[in-house]
Amino acid sequence: MTSHLVAAGGGGFSMSKDGQPTSLDTFLLELTGKTSPKVCFAPTASADDPRYVNQFLTAYGKLHVHPTVLTLWRNAGPSLNRLREADLILIGAGSTVNLMALWQAHGADLIVKERVAAKDDLVIGGISAGGSCFFEGTITDTFGVPAVWTGGLGLLPGSFCSHFDGEELRAPAYTEAVATGELPGGYAADDGAAIHYVDGKIMNFIAEKEGPGVYSVQPSAEPTASGVLLQSEKMSIL
Repeated sequence: MTSHLVAAGGGGFSMSKDGQPTSLDTFLLELTGKTSPKVCFAPTASADDPRYVNQFLTAYGKLHVHPTVLTLWRNAGPSLNRLREADLILIGAGSTVNLMALWQAHGADLIVKERVAAKDDLVIGGISAGGSCFFEGTITDTFGVPAVWTGGLGLLPGSFCSHFDGEELRAPAYTEAVATGELPGGYAADDGAAIHYVDGKIMNFIAEKEGPGVYSVQPSAEPTASGVLLQSEKMSIL
């Protein structure tokens, strides 16, 4: 039994042209090994935005799946079972801080942690905030400007920065936080790039197309490093 975690800096159906599913979406489905997997979309970070939910249902409705939606902003109790039954949990973008606050209030975080610890046959894909929540800490714009936050699920060690190439202030905020020790070292991912973990270990660095990358960002005492060592990872194109 195997647990897959895929943390993406951005991408997937919500950032594609006309809301079409991308190679990242189909990759997540293929990891389940099911011909018609149960997919639970968690739009918590976007306050269960109905437009976002509709985007998901439209995109994944073309992919031969059984789609469900986690709804924690209303009727939370019954919807939690969808997390327990899903072959793929897809965690959407938005506010990482608000995502974790609501998940902790309703126990969604415990359900996910228990399934990962049990090494259920499970795939969890996270886009932006949804990917950042896997780690110990991240950079979030929940408070208005990119800021350090350390309250993630801790399923994966270290820190993560999404939209590394997509938001002007995010990259310098992240590298500065790692350099000063406010965040532990970790990874940054461009829009369209992701890290694939199997049972907590990195399997691959992947991208929807040529161009987007993933970068290891580690603190460094080297005089010429400005406090941080940034290294590009070798990418596999989906």
